[in-house]
Amino acid sequence: MIGIDTLAAPHGGVLVDLVVDPGRARELRGASHTWPSWDLTARQLCDLELLANGGFSPLTGFLTERDYDSVCERMRLADGALWPMPITLDVSEAFAASLSVGQPIGLRDQEGVMLAALHVEDIWRSDKDRESALVFGTTNREHPGASATYRTHPVYVGGRVEAIRLPVHYDYRHLRKTPAELRLEFARQGCPRVVAFQTRNPMHRAHQELTLRAIRQIDGHLLLHPSVGMTRPGDVDHHIRVRCYEHVLASYPPGTATLALLPLAMRMGGPREAVWHAIIRKNYGCSHFIVGRDHAGPGCDQSGVPFYGPYDAQDLARRTETELGIDIVPFPNMVYVRDVDRYVPEDEVPAGAHTLALSGTQLRQLLTDGGDIPSWFTFPSVAEELRRLHPPRLRQGFTVFFTGLSGSGKSTIANVLLSRFLELGDRPVTLLDGDIVRRHLSSELGFSKEHRDINIRRIGFVASEITKNGGVALCAPIAPYDATRKDVRAMVAQGGGFVLVHLSTALHVCEARDRKGLYAKARAGLTPNFTGISDPYEPPSDAEVVIDTADVSPEEAADAVLRYLRETGYVASN
Repeated sequence: MIGIDTLAAPHGGVLVDLVVDPGRARELRGASHTWPSWDLTARQLCDLELLANGGFSPLTGFLTERDYDSVCERMRLADGALWPMPITLDVSEAFAASLSVGQPIGLRDQEGVMLAALHVEDIWRSDKDRESALVFGTTNREHPGASATYRTHPVYVGGRVEAIRLPVHYDYRHLRKTPAELRLEFARQGCPRVVAFQTRNPMHRAHQELTLRAIRQIDGHLLLHPSVGMTRPGDVDHHIRVRCYEHVLASYPPGTATLALLPLAMRMGGPREAVWHAIIRKNYGCSHFIVGRDHAGPGCDQSGVPFYGPYDAQDLARRTETELGIDIVPFPNMVYVRDVDRYVPEDEVPAGAHTLALSGTQLRQLLTDGGDIPSWFTFPSVAEELRRLHPPRLRQGFTVFFTGLSGSGKSTIANVLLSRFLELGDRPVTLLDGDIVRRHLSSELGFSKEHRDINIRRIGFVASEITKNGGVALCAPIAPYDATRKDVRAMVAQGGGFVLVHLSTALHVCEARDRKGLYAKARAGLTPNFTGISDPYEPPSDAEVVIDTADVSPEEAADAVLRYLRETGYVASN
């Protein structure tokens, strides 16, 4: 065993611990009955946990406006300490209007359990575009950090935090170590030199070779420290990833590697995020930090232009290395060399050597098609976990989401398709018709844009649960707004397939049908916010199937959808 003081010092010199003693916790709970309460978002819960346990040392709360401005503009707190990422509590305008400087707020989880008190020191309206431009280098909404996920509320509240308890996690408790706990573990193991590896993806052979090299390079210990808070939408669920990490952990020499989980909400901020990750690992007791190619990068925008250069993160981390107080271990891309059956850095590949590569797209295609994943790419046990996550399409759940004007035939075609699936009998199938959902799930909602969005997202949530569990969801709402349909696609696609079917039937055809007399009422001004008449319909540009039902029977339309599902492998061919 070594002394804890031989480990890397926390950022700022002292490991912050915002969790109060039991007596103060009782006092705060008792007083909180008269305070305003804020239910924390998923990102805010992650941030609060790392504030409270010291992972964000030297921060003692959510940033005030002075610190926020300094972090955005200079990558520093107002006192000059290096800090690259704004840690903010964003709230709604209505909630902010009820607050005043000097009063406390109760911060609660989604079940209403009070986790902390925030002593309000600042309230200000944020300029999200300015923040995105300064912190992420872009205002493009395709960047995860600039997206709606992080732009939910317009007002920021800053101030000191007193934590009553850390958020409760019921999964992998033995792997959820606080900075103080990991520091004690490293001291007991006699590990003063610890190199941390950050990941949000499953690990494969390239990652194992990279980390083995890092262990040898520093003559120390490895901390596998994956982020299991919010990561990029569409990433592999952390439960599956942790099982993959446990398989890989067994491949390291005994006593050389430790696995622990980090409850971090990533911003995918590239260079700044690399510096932020290094500070966090320093607080967890690490002396070294691996920064690889395109560290924490979100990839490319829709036009194919990368948000960051492949080694921008390494460059910024190296430039701040002395002030960071943690050694940066840069690694280039690792390449598999068939001649020697191992991975090497791309700048060490022998001339003329035969190399192999497997892209993420190719891996997903192999999983979708049920193909073999080569052993040179990953470990068999990891491949098996990924097959459980990505079964062949024939065994996946999926959603068929119809959109179109009232009278275009959505409900009728969906019912025909329901019958077809019931005849096949290979998956449970559920119809989420617009009128039925309005009656049973959304009876309290009106037809404003806000309420329509809520209704469609409810349908999307139910469909995502059905899909995730291997069933078929047939959704038949009007769904007039493109952004909301895209949100539903992203929600469902995390658990299976999503097929958007646009019934492109012209307004005059739909109005001529008007079996329910809805258009007549809308034309008479009796039905406000009626799609196609007094409210817009935004035709999709991303539909997998487009059908004009003007001259097509419902059976023919349903068969066209079924034909697409067979061609793409979701349904077995006849």
